[in-house]
Amino acid sequence: MTASAPTLVDETPLGLLSLCPVYAPTALISLPLAAAALGVAGVLAKDEGRRPLGSFKALGGVYAGLRALARASGLSVKNLLGATDEAPALPPLVCASDGNHGLAVAAAARLAGAKARVFLPDIVPPRRIARIRDKGADVIRVSGTYDEAVRAAAGVARQGEGLLIADTSGDSGDPVVADVMAAYGVIAEEIRTGLVAGGIPPPTHVFVQAGVGGLAAAMARGLEGALAAPAKIVVVEPEGAACVAAALAAGAVVAVPGELETSAEMLSCGEASAPALAVLMRYDVATIGVSEADLRAAPRFLESNGGPRTTPSGAAGLAGLIAALRDPDLARRLKLDPQSRPLLIVTESPPD
Repeated sequence: MTASAPTLVDETPLGLLSLCPVYAPTALISLPLAAAALGVAGVLAKDEGRRPLGSFKALGGVYAGLRALARASGLSVKNLLGATDEAPALPPLVCASDGNHGLAVAAAARLAGAKARVFLPDIVPPRRIARIRDKGADVIRVSGTYDEAVRAAAGVARQGEGLLIADTSGDSGDPVVADVMAAYGVIAEEIRTGLVAGGIPPPTHVFVQAGVGGLAAAMARGLEGALAAPAKIVVVEPEGAACVAAALAAGAVVAVPGELETSAEMLSCGEASAPALAVLMRYDVATIGVSEADLRAAPRFLESNGGPRTTPSGAAGLAGLIAALRDPDLARRLKLDPQSRPLLIVTESPPD
């Protein structure tokens, strides 16, 4: 029997990302003041705003972008990052974004010496656009929603004008989106390591926000077996952009109607990702839609109770936890009680 070739360290998400200056692990922090205010035994937060690019999206966009360029060039990622002027010309990377994914894809392109084109819906504020342009990417504004930007980027890639680095797809087997979600799994690896190293009791619940669902799927898969009973994954979305809840209810990706306007700008998505949905349907996840008032209040609550500064998008998981604790019937369904130890993923720092 022929032995299979060993997996190169730099081909794993954590191994590859560790080669990049835009990777550093983030802290798992305990929030006793928040726990006391909420009436639970403990609250943990993974502070993804401390990533070098300011959000968890740095993991997926960088990893998937570099992997795609390596496949296109025939180089390993390690050699791609160390390429000289004699290296083959690289195709541009193309993506759609609400801001953070585009920044990560632009960073991947710059690391490899390639170009990037980022399609942004016109609701994206100037400060987020400036950060992407500062990485050398071309920004194309799209009139309409994030989902329309997704379609515009995909159309350009179909015309052969670049490699599409999407974080969502209608194809449940999309390899690039699989790379994006695999890289988000690094967060789960770091959580597992932090729990053991700190002698921290395992969380009983994970409240994780969803745009298209990739992060939630990565947490459901990556934390399997690492949680204490009842081991609930709770997916939190804005009430007006609850595309993951709609997809889980239908058993398929469906389009959420409406303008999708929300203060949680990074969660303004009308269609779930099919690869994320395929993962989430294998787990007993719950969903919560939260109001705009709760989304806006959550960052203030977090900061005033010892947590990191963030945005309504970054604190949406907390908004879901607060809403669940406020509703006795919902808390009972989720088995939330004074002995619970919820974990939050604080997904980004404020862009300023």
